[in-house]
Amino acid sequence: MSVVRSERRPRGELSRVLVIDDEPDIRELIDLTLSRMGLAAACAGSVSEARQALAEGEFQLCLTDMRLPDGDGLEVVRYISEHHAQTPVAVITAFGSTENAVAALKAGAFDYLAKPVGLEQLRALVKSALRVSDNQRQDDPLRSLTGESVAMQQVRALIEKLARSQAPIYISGESGSGKELAARLIHARSAQASGPFVPVNCGAIPENLMESEFFGYRKGAFTGAESDRDGFFQAANAGTLFLDEVADLPLAMQVKLLRVIQEKRVRKVGVATEEPVDVRIVCATHRNLRDCVEKGTFRQDLYYRLNVIELRMPSLRDRMEDIPMLVAAILDKLCGAAMPKVSPAALQALAAYAFPGNVRELENVLERATALCSDGVIEPGDLQLAPDEIGGEIPGRGSETLDDYINRLERQAILEALQKTEGNRTAAARLLGVTFRSLRYRLERLGIE
Repeated sequence: MSVVRSERRPRGELSRVLVIDDEPDIRELIDLTLSRMGLAAACAGSVSEARQALAEGEFQLCLTDMRLPDGDGLEVVRYISEHHAQTPVAVITAFGSTENAVAALKAGAFDYLAKPVGLEQLRALVKSALRVSDNQRQDDPLRSLTGESVAMQQVRALIEKLARSQAPIYISGESGSGKELAARLIHARSAQASGPFVPVNCGAIPENLMESEFFGYRKGAFTGAESDRDGFFQAANAGTLFLDEVADLPLAMQVKLLRVIQEKRVRKVGVATEEPVDVRIVCATHRNLRDCVEKGTFRQDLYYRLNVIELRMPSLRDRMEDIPMLVAAILDKLCGAAMPKVSPAALQALAAYAFPGNVRELENVLERATALCSDGVIEPGDLQLAPDEIGGEIPGRGSETLDDYINRLERQAILEALQKTEGNRTAAARLLGVTFRSLRYRLERLGIE
């Protein structure tokens, strides 16, 4: 059976939607709805017909059923993600098939609809998806995640995929590793890009003010409520709400947050009725959220609501090869054309430092160094990586320079790990708590065969 072209396709440069379903009635219903929205449609009844249609032209959106005669919707999602990455794809799944929906989102789907298809939901999904398609034609903002290491390339690729989805996202990683920047980039590429991005530090809000800060309040609801005020959810309406350090939310607030995520409605303090909100939730924490669940400090049901897809930001220790690029980018931001040079010895000192504060600490180190350096050149002493408060020599260092001392300790730790693992580099990297690529970089730098 060949691909069925819609007879209602309007003329002109219109957004095109590919509809894939083996039920003619469903195709007809969706085709009619799209036509009334002023969109051009093409219909296919199988995976093979869908591939044929995709080979013949570009689409701004694809809608596919999960069950098809020669495959399933996940196959279509993966094919489009690999060969037509700029095309958002949504799946239509049987009512109650949550596992299928989550699998589709993780495979790169933008969103999903449950059968029977509600026309209002369909129209809302189509409008959001077309905004995603428009946003992806704009300049790529992902280059602000500096670095060409494998770890950063994987992060950028995943952000590109996540931005096309409506799924809640959990960003994990150490403090200073760029979690908020990743959240902003996801927002910038998403259907909510034209809406607000509202970052909230959950650990900085007093517990007695949380409900009013998140949901807003009516005048007179409590002492000091002198006027009506919107909360974070209302401020982020039609946009993205970024919940940083979400593990710091008290259990009572977690219950209220779970309800809002499920119902997509909020009630201001002092108001009897609820109001709808259209907000995408992205959350982050430097703590292990699963450990928090096991300890009873974080609700399991909320964890599964928030952690549909996880994006892990690598530590700077796991991508030391990016340090030269990061240094250049940070100095350009700090000094512009007047940026100082960095001596080879200073660059070596940076590469040998563990950076517990990650990129944020690197920024602080370089900002201090630009103020201390002489003749426009940053030297190791300008970085002040050694703790001044220790005083005197570091125990066991003798007359070694700081660089030699750090390199000796690093070499010793690596050799001990290799000895314990009988030369297995992958196992040694795991034992040291670094990636295999990071270990290989250190072996080359230290000249370890």
